[in-house]
Amino acid sequence: MQAQRPALVAEQRQKLNPRMLQSIKILAMPVAELTEEIQSELEANPALEVLDDRSELSLDSYAEAKIDDSGEDWGDGTEDYSYRRTGADEDAKHKFLEGAIALPETLQEHLLTQLRMLSLSPVIRKIGERLIQNLDEDGFHRTPPEELCPACSPEDLEQAMEIVRGLDPNGTCTKDYRESLLVQAALDPEAPEGVIEIMTAHLDKLEKGKHAEIRRSLKIKDPQIEEILAYIKTLSPFPGRAFSTEKTRYVVPDLAIRVENDEFVIELNDEVIPLLGINPFFSELSSKKSGPRDKDTVSFVKENIERAKFFIGSLQQRSQTLLKVAKVIAKFQARFFVEGPQAMQPLTLRDVADEVGVHETTVSRIANGKYVQTDWGILELRRFFTNPVSSTAAGTTQHSKESAKATLREILEGEDGNKPAYSDRELVDI
Repeated sequence: MQAQRPALVAEQRQKLNPRMLQSIKILAMPVAELTEEIQSELEANPALEVLDDRSELSLDSYAEAKIDDSGEDWGDGTEDYSYRRTGADEDAKHKFLEGAIALPETLQEHLLTQLRMLSLSPVIRKIGERLIQNLDEDGFHRTPPEELCPACSPEDLEQAMEIVRGLDPNGTCTKDYRESLLVQAALDPEAPEGVIEIMTAHLDKLEKGKHAEIRRSLKIKDPQIEEILAYIKTLSPFPGRAFSTEKTRYVVPDLAIRVENDEFVIELNDEVIPLLGINPFFSELSSKKSGPRDKDTVSFVKENIERAKFFIGSLQQRSQTLLKVAKVIAKFQARFFVEGPQAMQPLTLRDVADEVGVHETTVSRIANGKYVQTDWGILELRRFFTNPVSSTAAGTTQHSKESAKATLREILEGEDGNKPAYSDRELVDI
């Protein structure tokens, strides 16, 4: 068997021509990179042109697609779904693929773990979870809290924000670095005297070195100002970045999934992608009646038209595959979109691949690096793929990591701290 592998690999590589490689590349691209790829192709292929530049429209103007018109009952997302196992070799490949898309602990996961260990009312906990899911990589609000929770009372919203801000790392759940620094200083009992006053009213002057103006305004001396400046430098203006392993980048959601009137609605963010077509001049040249006679021109026109058609087809295939995968994710993770992260269900690449009718690697490509806007914040698609946490207790079902954490939290909150009902070993067995 070993001797046959080199020949097999060579044969597979020969089949992946440049166009196929480009199609695979397009499938894996998030929308921000895709717009750059389209621009490059427009510059390289004269037969390709923009018919309608939808990128000038609002990002909120999605093309909506009601995800099920077949009469299928979506239920509550808790149905049992089988997935096919095809032997030890396939299982090994499956585990490798699942491990390849595993993420380190994110800022949201880190904060949610702490939040769920606190004794909070269901209302405050739910608001806190929504606030955390709304944070960007810096730890700041993506959407203003008042818009994120319009039905929340101001008192509940403020209480939840104060709780999240006090979690590790301090200073998240703020609008910008200025507010974050102020929150961190306010939470620190060892913060130097006068730091709150300076950060509240004179941070601009401090950044510009206008110490004299600060001294006159607050009637303090330069040594105290220098002490405050040195202290501020120890704070983290972007507390969420400690959990980022990638370069800072602007995330544009590829799609949105939400619930409206007990229905799931998927909105594909293709408005930033221009509508492409074949240049009319090239179409005319390709016709037999008015087309060119010399072989070189005929070949040039034909080659570029075929290239343009293949490129357009690749874009359409990407959109169709993305919608299909999103539909299946909404089906399997229905409870998440209604109840939040604690209701996340175990889901594998194979589950989705079998439903869509594609290979697992296709699902992996379409999920990696693409983001979806939900009521619980902007999440990468691959976040919905979570391995099950198995219980050692007989007859129990499997749960996702998120739901397992929520169960553990409920048990711990119900215990008497001085007389625990379960040992560590028993908790593991549960």
